[in-house]
Amino acid sequence: MTRGQEPADKMEFSILGATEVRSGGTRIPLTAAKQRTVLAALLISPGRFVSDAWLGDLLWGTTPPATKSAQLYTYVSRLRSSCGPGLCLVRRHRGYSLVLGDAWFDWEVFQQLAEKGRVDVATNRYAEAANCLERALALWKGPALADVTEFLTRSELPLLEEARLRAVDNRAAAVLALGRHDSALPELARLVAEHPTRESLRGHLMTALYRCDRQMDALRVYEQGRRILKEELGVDPGASLRRLHRAVLDESLPGPAAAEPLILTAPTAGGVPRTDAVTATGRYGALSPWIGLAPAMLPMGPPGFVGRRAELADILARLCERDDGRRGVSLSGAIGTGKSALAVHVGHACRDEFRQGQLYIDLRDEGGGAKDPLDVLGCFLRALMPLRGEDLPATLDERVQLYRSALSRRRVLVVLDNAVDDRQIRPLLASGPGCRVLITGRRPLASLEGVSAMRVGRLDDAGARELLESTMGADRLDAEPESTRALLDLCDGLPLALRFSAARLVARSQCPVSRLVDRLAWGGMREEEWGEGTHDLRNALRAAVMRLDAPLRPVLRILARTEQGAFTPADAARRLNRSESRARGALDMLVESGLLESAAPPAGPPSGRPGPARPYYRCTPLVRLLILTRGPAAPPSAPEGPRTVSRPPG
Repeated sequence: MTRGQEPADKMEFSILGATEVRSGGTRIPLTAAKQRTVLAALLISPGRFVSDAWLGDLLWGTTPPATKSAQLYTYVSRLRSSCGPGLCLVRRHRGYSLVLGDAWFDWEVFQQLAEKGRVDVATNRYAEAANCLERALALWKGPALADVTEFLTRSELPLLEEARLRAVDNRAAAVLALGRHDSALPELARLVAEHPTRESLRGHLMTALYRCDRQMDALRVYEQGRRILKEELGVDPGASLRRLHRAVLDESLPGPAAAEPLILTAPTAGGVPRTDAVTATGRYGALSPWIGLAPAMLPMGPPGFVGRRAELADILARLCERDDGRRGVSLSGAIGTGKSALAVHVGHACRDEFRQGQLYIDLRDEGGGAKDPLDVLGCFLRALMPLRGEDLPATLDERVQLYRSALSRRRVLVVLDNAVDDRQIRPLLASGPGCRVLITGRRPLASLEGVSAMRVGRLDDAGARELLESTMGADRLDAEPESTRALLDLCDGLPLALRFSAARLVARSQCPVSRLVDRLAWGGMREEEWGEGTHDLRNALRAAVMRLDAPLRPVLRILARTEQGAFTPADAARRLNRSESRARGALDMLVESGLLESAAPPAGPPSGRPGPARPYYRCTPLVRLLILTRGPAAPPSAPEGPRTVSRPPG
């Protein structure tokens, strides 16, 4: 290709308005919203790996179709076919990455221009700054991501919109420093009406009014802002706005080009603005994308959340009570009881109580191992402060001190999901009086000071049926009452099992409930079916089993295959061919891991002579079903081997 041909063939991508692709100036039609969503998601993360799972969440939310992998492959294939060789999409592992190369991308160009304009304002080059920022803002052709799925918009639009408002802030500072306050007034008044809690814009409007000899109007704008901040956020205006208010009162506000611009600035070294911010960074500049954002890191709540009304009210009361002695709540329970879903639902329910931020992290990595608190604190600190990787303290102690200082005067909720033990949690506890922590884990963390421990149990029959109805509707359940009762028994009140079963029945509208019950009851599910959709029961169990000590794994498999009801340590000892004391120790460790549970004695005729109470254990139906799946399925008409009903213990 000759140099003269390059401009004609160059690819152009746009997301600051409609999602568009052009090649050589010719628009390439993208007719499907989901096709545009895949392209926009990859464009926002150029050169970075985007997993199939994340793309699925952006396309379908929490209810993807059973054929999501095939559909995603189709969207990517159509993108490649439409855009031709100019679209460099690379398949890696279970995901994709987009290489922009020399392609033009409006979001990238905007960020480069906006960063240069910010640096120009910080170094008093106001004319250059105004010109640069005008060019940056002209790239916006309407609301960004206007024609993609709501899931992508909800996830990514706040970041883009915050970057636009920062550029608007800096342009206003440059325009006022150049003395153009008359022309700036109408737009500033509109912006303040649209963003009443953004103090920097309010400060610019006050400055413009004051310089137009409208001192009383400037003071009125401040008073309106003070009242809004107090009523909506419970805070007073910041130091910069208060200083500006005092200067207006004293009639000491400097004139154009001498004023201190009220802008957001990048990190400084020794008090001097970083003038190398444009050249010292990659494609997206030096500023942290979190600047100006209150972290809202909670994942999407489960749709159709039902039941748990008493638990929900109790947790909200403990978190929202303004008692300095309370630091939070720890939720524990067996696999599938819905601890994470409950915690996320609680987090969304009390967002207005914690408007200065909600931090969230899953403390398990993809392999089921525990995340290092050092890495978790790095993630949280970047969200709370304008820090880059090299600015983070290197040691755990330093990060803990910085984290506690950052939260000392904020009211923030910290949700720590899938905690392993208190040693992992302690560095992540915020000491600020307004902060609260919500923890989930298999084991109760009773040793954490100020954290209330709460056990999350199963849903009762009414709550379990309500969960099924919220997904499937009541008519289908009413048509097969006996099968519905059997399905509720098999799911054992575990929300994860209920959601999985409901999702399978919704995806297979012609499948009767009785057929699913038969397949579940006799281990007839194929292993890969447990991982369909977002309710991946197989992975949840596998992660829990892999965390067991190796000698305990065959113990769990044997008991799950042979013991359907409650059993004693003596029963387990006979099955395992070991002493009762050794069997009891193994059972207690399995209970602690959440894969086995203590049980009530089975109902039966009273014995002639009362003896000492014996402990009983029970393998939950969910664990039994998933472990039975690993072996060959026995037909319902002729159960054999470990699938036969075991004798009642005792």
